[in-house]
Amino acid sequence: MRKVYINSISYYLPPDVLSNDDINRDFPEWSVDKISAKTGIYRRHLSGSETTADMGIKAAEGLFLEWGIDRSKIDFILFCTQSPDYFLPTTACLVQDKLGLPTSAGALDFNLGCSGYVYGLSLAKGLVASGIAKNVLLITSEAYTKHINFADKSNKTIFGDAATATLISNEKGIACIEEFIFGTDGSGAEHLIIRNGGTKNPRKDAADVLQEDGTYERNDNFLYMNGKEIFNFTAAAVPVLVKEVVAKNGVNFQDIDLFVFHQANRYMLNFIRKKIAIPEDKFYISIEDYGNTVSSTIPIALYNAQKEGRLSGNIILAGFGVGLSWGGCLIKAL
Repeated sequence: MRKVYINSISYYLPPDVLSNDDINRDFPEWSVDKISAKTGIYRRHLSGSETTADMGIKAAEGLFLEWGIDRSKIDFILFCTQSPDYFLPTTACLVQDKLGLPTSAGALDFNLGCSGYVYGLSLAKGLVASGIAKNVLLITSEAYTKHINFADKSNKTIFGDAATATLISNEKGIACIEEFIFGTDGSGAEHLIIRNGGTKNPRKDAADVLQEDGTYERNDNFLYMNGKEIFNFTAAAVPVLVKEVVAKNGVNFQDIDLFVFHQANRYMLNFIRKKIAIPEDKFYISIEDYGNTVSSTIPIALYNAQKEGRLSGNIILAGFGVGLSWGGCLIKAL
């Protein structure tokens, strides 16, 4: 099979920022230090009036400009989001038009969250390795903050909005894409969900559900996350995922030079790192200024790690979350 590469990456952050000081003003019972210690996040970006298409377009324009990429060479667009501009048409089609990409390019959306970037790499690799495409533009763009209830201080501290653009091609760049492992457990779908707004449960008036002490628990029109169950899922699934990725790629654990996981929050990341016994200097965290940007966390981390000179040798990527869905792969830095 022909080699396929992550050629280049760029990302876009919307200008509006929600800091821990801002959250503290709305929820005085949560101090700035408590938020920082709990999540490892100091600020997150808000999409505001921008849509996922808007952000994805800006990420792609940044990619073309930063890396000198000829947009006329793009022959497939993969757009990962759970917040499309419309039910239809496909957001990737809108992006193709706004970016002025060839009408001969293929374009599709896929609906995944925290595992989305790893899945996107696998789809892009398949397109290039099979000869269907030569230059795949993989865009991740997510706007979870649009789905968070004002009273939901827990999710408000965690999530931020962002978009990334990655060129996957048969031309060398950042890293060679190796083998993948995937997993799915739809029985856990209820643990991270927006119940209303689709065809099963159209959006309607819904009251906030409060806990016994009067704190906010959920509203079916907004994002709900059962933090305990998501934590338990992650703690069980990710160590097995890493072990399977190592085995499938025919390497040893000690041969891995860097681990880049979905940036959920610092506490969860450090818990997993310790459970798997990953040395701290081989574990990359890049969440302080962005928050959990869902499918964009891994490519943002990769971009920053490259700028810091941290990408070398064998690198494991692992995404996990909503679905429940998980996926991992090995990439080899060039």
